Amino acid sequence: MSEARTVASPCTNVCRIDKRTGWCEGCKRSLDEIGRWPHADDDERRAILAGLRHRVVKKGLWR
Repeated sequence: MSEARTVASPCTNVCRIDKRTGWCEGCKRSLDEIGRWPHADDDERRAILAGLRHRVVKKGLWR
C-alpha cells in the first residue's frame, strides 16, 4: 500500500513554460519537476519546493 502524501502541489493553474527560464510561469517548476511530482514522496516534494523558492528569489522573480 502506498503512503499518503501531505505536501500539496504548488500548481497555480497557470501552465505555461517560460522559454527563457524553462520554468512554469505559474508555479516556477521545471518540466522535470512537474513530471516527477506525482511520484515523489514528501521529502522529495519539500526538496523541489525549497529549490524553486531559492532559485526564483535569487533571480528576483518570487511574488
